Amino acid sequence: MKAQNKKVTVPLLQKWKRKGRKIVALTAYDFATASILDNNGIDLILVGDSLGVVFQGNETTIPVTLDEVIYHSRCVSRGVKRALVVGDMPFLSYQVSPAKAIESAGRLIKEGGVSAVKVEGGIHIAEIVSRITEVDIPVMGHVGLTPQSYHRMGGNKVQGREHGSSKGQYERIVEDALAVEAAGAFAVVVEGVPPSLGREITSALSVPTIGIGAGPFCDGQILVSHDAFGLFEGFKPRFVKAYANLGEIIARCAREFASEVSEGVFPAEEHCYDEPEAAMDNRRAVTLKLARKK
Repeated sequence: MKAQNKKVTVPLLQKWKRKGRKIVALTAYDFATASILDNNGIDLILVGDSLGVVFQGNETTIPVTLDEVIYHSRCVSRGVKRALVVGDMPFLSYQVSPAKAIESAGRLIKEGGVSAVKVEGGIHIAEIVSRITEVDIPVMGHVGLTPQSYHRMGGNKVQGREHGSSKGQYERIVEDALAVEAAGAFAVVVEGVPPSLGREITSALSVPTIGIGAGPFCDGQILVSHDAFGLFEGFKPRFVKAYANLGEIIARCAREFASEVSEGVFPAEEHCYDEPEAAMDNRRAVTLKLARKK
């Protein structure tokens, strides 16, 4: 089996960190997108609760439910053969209790078809990470800017700029990352922090870090696919790079379709099914009759 076609697993990601091989990740929420990503070099596909914003149109990820993530995970999993599929655990699906967290994670694995789950937070959820991993469900951590903490943070704001002799945000985020690694996380997403902090966390951890707005020193990078492909017109963080403007392409196609339907250009003959010979003879007769009337 060729290396690029080898099924991506948790141990393989950890092996890549040791070898210095970068991990490539994107989000997906449907079968078609997941299949395209899986066939074009994406190692890890996250069914992110970001679907609440880019797919559902909410202001934050907080309204997303576990059932919704399970539904989208099931669609994505059907389209993936190679990439590691990770399901986001939405707000209040794991914070209530370890038992609730295990149940939620188990549903994502059994019903959603994912191979791992992701949780946000650091020291305060270390026990939950530990309990989930104890039942053999791989957990990915997420520190720094954690979107489910939108209200506490006062919005999606860069974290970890406070750094000094007294313990500030910078040091606490490092401790958060170390805590979820110690609890058994196989990888950690680092979001919305200065590059120096992304580098320090990456150096401190033995498991891979996957950055999103955390600079170039992480072991991998992830973007929300709607941002990367130019499909979302809402908030655009500084760290986003749009590799295409699919929104404009879709808009152009919609305009052309509307114009052709209005002008009677579509559907043309090549878009219609073949008719039985009798029906064709009848149509010819009708056409001939109309021509004679003229």
